[in-house]
Amino acid sequence: MRIDWEVYGLDLDTPLRISRSVMSRRDAVRVVVEHDGRRGHGEVVTSTYYRLDVEAITSLLDRLRPVLADADSPGNALDVLHADNTIPEGVRAAVDAALHDLLGLRGDVPVHTLVGIPQWSDTPTAYTIGITTPDDAAVQAATLAKRGFRVLKVKAGADPERDVAAVTAIGAAAPDARLVLDPNGGWSPDETVRVVERIAAAGVVLDAVEQPIPPGDPDALAWVRERCPAPLVADEDAATVADVRKLAGAVDGVNIKLAKCGGLRPALDIVAAARAGGLDVMLGCLVASSLGIAPAVHLAGHARWVDLDGHLLLAHDPWSGIGGEDGTLRLSRVPGLGVVPR
Repeated sequence: MRIDWEVYGLDLDTPLRISRSVMSRRDAVRVVVEHDGRRGHGEVVTSTYYRLDVEAITSLLDRLRPVLADADSPGNALDVLHADNTIPEGVRAAVDAALHDLLGLRGDVPVHTLVGIPQWSDTPTAYTIGITTPDDAAVQAATLAKRGFRVLKVKAGADPERDVAAVTAIGAAAPDARLVLDPNGGWSPDETVRVVERIAAAGVVLDAVEQPIPPGDPDALAWVRERCPAPLVADEDAATVADVRKLAGAVDGVNIKLAKCGGLRPALDIVAAARAGGLDVMLGCLVASSLGIAPAVHLAGHARWVDLDGHLLLAHDPWSGIGGEDGTLRLSRVPGLGVVPR
């Protein structure tokens, strides 16, 4: 089994501002795993938050060359890959995706069928509105609603007053859209309750509030949940099965990102832990191409909330096959991940 890779840049159509940073570009590494004449693909993107740059990613992939060369099948390679916790989750997720792509191609089935995901219909995805002025947020929301988006994610956390004004403006501009509020850990517990109560008082119903406070304090999340008039979803606090078990009763749902947990195999374990703890699932992502987003799309049958818009934020997506441009992701019916290069 052979692994190779290619580095390329991904420019955003518009810079995206969140509570802790502004992003206009990121690098991506396409991972190719070849076995028995077939090639499986995956993608990992650079991330300051996850401490991954191109040099680190390619060095880690180079470490995996002899490991994969010794594997006699994609299934065996998955076992070996996930036994090595020294490989960061983003890199593991990309190789995990390529191996699942290979398994799907070999079995002539889509990945969601391969791993036993419940059948799902084409599903709406959220589209992210970054931190901006209330007027600009309203214009974006109205435009997105006309394009067909029924779910909007609103970034927040920098200024609670602006956040309330922006969410209220978005609610007025796109009254039929479901709104997910994401402060990226930018508020205190008290601020969270005050802001969400003010939004509710303005007549705007939130479909969820995602990780409003800094990670590391499940008790504080539970305190917020008791007082918050909207479902509470943990993101940074929910990276592993052990994390999710601790969050049962403290939140309403957990956000699963493959780059955070290590790929499809650990994601399925987290789904099972969430279900056992009475928690709903949100699917999230980083900004990436359709190749990087596709593995998570196959999990949509498990999700209450789907926020897989990373490819939609790009000026040019070098891959296609999962849809989303009209607000709806498409269920793949072709073998493997179901994406192709443009």
